[in-house]
Amino acid sequence: MQTILLQAGADGGILPQLLMFGAIILVFYFFMIRPQQKKAKDQKKFRDELTKGMNVVTIGGLHGRLVSLDDATVTIEVDKGVRLTFDKSAISMEATSKVNPQPNS
Repeated sequence: MQTILLQAGADGGILPQLLMFGAIILVFYFFMIRPQQKKAKDQKKFRDELTKGMNVVTIGGLHGRLVSLDDATVTIEVDKGVRLTFDKSAISMEATSKVNPQPNS
């Protein structure tokens, strides 16, 4: 049995190994690298489209309303008179009713 397996490996050559290696690289690209690049691109587009008055959530989970925007920072009002300044990269998503549905009363 062992000699059959050794003979089968010797006949294949290097071409099947290269094809398998190429297939693994393609799988990594389409299932890991490409989705991450798309997600990063979408996040950058979202951060570029921020406007005053939007309700947002930071990466730390803080909810608030945008009151001012600069090139690199944003100021969020979390309560009346309580304003916090964050880097733009700390904004994770927009807080909408779709993201945080209200329970029916």
